[in-house]
Amino acid sequence: MGETETVQWERSDDRLVAAAVSGDRAAFAALLERHYDRIHRIAWRNTGSREDAEDIAQEICCGLVTKLGSFRGDAKFTTWLTGIVMNACRDHFRRKQARARLMEGAANVAALTPRPDGRDLYRRSWLASDLAALDESLRETVILVAGEELSHAEAAKLLGIAESTVSWRMHEARRKLKGEGTDDDGS
Repeated sequence: MGETETVQWERSDDRLVAAAVSGDRAAFAALLERHYDRIHRIAWRNTGSREDAEDIAQEICCGLVTKLGSFRGDAKFTTWLTGIVMNACRDHFRRKQARARLMEGAANVAALTPRPDGRDLYRRSWLASDLAALDESLRETVILVAGEELSHAEAAKLLGIAESTVSWRMHEARRKLKGEGTDDDGS
């Protein structure tokens, strides 16, 4: 691309951003189409995984509509967008590491528990299957609060969410599990 073409391309990006911010869906779609390969390429180079790159690119495309309003034009759109992708990759790695630590902690706790008797085995298999049926955010919260006995504040800090969100998640998990898996003696 020549220098004149590059300048026109950048101006075109600025016009598309302005139109997209004002609600023009076609302009937003044109921006995504124009820059999707860049988003995916940067994510792939950062993660080394096509699947992770696709997840990150999807996340960015979904969130970009709200982030466009923060583009002030101080830098080229492509520079700003690259920063968004790099931050998304960093967030992806943090979430992946936190999940790995959580799973390692759960495995360590599981290794320390005594061998179950018949009733315990039934309860644990019920609990494992019902926990597996919960969505990931509820399951992680239940594991931290009920399984690891963390306070709501500690779980909130670990998960990077508000303490009130932990409380809500625990309420939702109890609501979804209520009445299931109890045996005749009420335990």
